[in-house]
Amino acid sequence: MNPIEMLGRMIIGFTRELGSVLILLSVALKQLVMPPYEIKNTFKQMLEIGIRSLPVVFITAVFTGMVLSLQTYTGFKRFGAETLVGTVVALSMTRELGPVLTGLIVAGRAGAAMAAELGTMRVTEQIDALETLATNPVKYLVVPRFISGVLMLPALAIVTDIVGIIGGFVVSVGLFGANSVSYWNKTWDYLELDDIYSGLIKASFFGASIALISCYKGFYTEGGAEGVGKATTGAVVLSSMTILVSDYFLSAWLFR
Repeated sequence: MNPIEMLGRMIIGFTRELGSVLILLSVALKQLVMPPYEIKNTFKQMLEIGIRSLPVVFITAVFTGMVLSLQTYTGFKRFGAETLVGTVVALSMTRELGPVLTGLIVAGRAGAAMAAELGTMRVTEQIDALETLATNPVKYLVVPRFISGVLMLPALAIVTDIVGIIGGFVVSVGLFGANSVSYWNKTWDYLELDDIYSGLIKASFFGASIALISCYKGFYTEGGAEGVGKATTGAVVLSSMTILVSDYFLSAWLFR
């Protein structure tokens, strides 16, 4: 293939995939408001996406806050601005690192699990069996995961923000001997509610993207066990890329 043909195939493939994802989103939103409601299944997915992701989220957040405080303190010390370390850690965690790191973690853990589970159900014809039993597979499988992603990502982002700020406090005060009162005062003086709300909006969008992309990859898996592996890998990669790319546009819109 010549370069122009390769580019054309890439554009066509991307457009086809984007259209399929948007169609799945429209069907999911339609089924979201129509009874019956899969309450039990939704709480099960909230447990899987949210509660069971807490350990890895906690570890990532505390060490991110610690290394951020470490680097910020050593840099700010050169021009006597050590008292602003808490401000930098808080703003960085709430506006960017909290939602982005949480999204990447959930994409690698829960997103992969969603794609693998739905992919296995597809290749073993369990989704076809649901349709035979007059059960809408999108409503039963996709909608609970979509709702759980939208709700649980902001909750996990709040945990990431709090733990990251505390981790920064431990390094700044415990390791470098900074004034603890000054750390917290500077944090609350410059941290605004808009910073927190904007981060939570990002987290909700990332949760919706992860759930939708992972369900799409799993829902349309082909090729047996090899196809399940490809769908899982594709879900993690595409979700992570979507988080990083959309983060810029969301930041430009929320913080302009």
